[in-house]
Amino acid sequence: MHVSGLFIYPVKSCRGIALTTTSLDTLGLTGDRRFLIVDADGKFITQRTHLALIPITTALDSTHLTLTHPKLPALRVPLTASTNASTNTTPPALISVTVWGTTGLQAEDCGPAANAWISEALGQHARLVRIGPAFHRPVGDLGDATGFADGYPLLVISEASLANLNDRLIERGDEPVPMDRFRPNLVISGSDAFAEDTWPRLRVGEATFRSAGPCARCTVTTTDQLTGERTPEPLRTLATYRRDPLKKSNVNFGQNLINETKSATLHLGDTVTPLA
Repeated sequence: MHVSGLFIYPVKSCRGIALTTTSLDTLGLTGDRRFLIVDADGKFITQRTHLALIPITTALDSTHLTLTHPKLPALRVPLTASTNASTNTTPPALISVTVWGTTGLQAEDCGPAANAWISEALGQHARLVRIGPAFHRPVGDLGDATGFADGYPLLVISEASLANLNDRLIERGDEPVPMDRFRPNLVISGSDAFAEDTWPRLRVGEATFRSAGPCARCTVTTTDQLTGERTPEPLRTLATYRRDPLKKSNVNFGQNLINETKSATLHLGDTVTPLA
């Protein structure tokens, strides 16, 4: 088995970036979900309720996040705040934000220009915030942490699992769906369908990961990531054979991961080895 896809999503619920190589840090893949859009109350905004996020594309260089939108000029936002005392730079304002049930997360406001841009793109008052030194969001009970992801640092899906789903969709007379509907970080080739469900731990290249359980899917999977069109599939078909045996309201596809290795480089083609 090997890695056939590497993806990060710099701004939660905006378009992602396909990579050939990337690195791990304490929060998962470097650059993944380090920015978040929040409403006036600091509550996170996602595609579940705001399809206006879909046209926003993301790009990263060594110092900046760049956002583009069909109807707006490009926006460049520093990855980190400048705190150089010699230039009298004002420290960024801290905003208390909420991601799912986690409240009081301290994120950095990206400033008036970024907030105006995001508000215009969404058609409502909103803010762009980023992770800074004051941010801490623990996950699990072993000292691990995550960023603005739904709950865990990474998500893995095998190509065989998607092929299994698409075969079922075609049998029902529906169109197959691409992998981007599921927004994985790691895509694995060479396994059986849903083999990822059975791996308590795995090695990818020189890095090790442990399973954090299945990923319960939502309406984002039914949303075309280019057009924003929303249909019942593939969630309707997944519900016929991927319901969680312990929580029937959940429909699972893919496995959440926690990176035990906090510093490493990953590449397309890296060998994947299940571990006990």
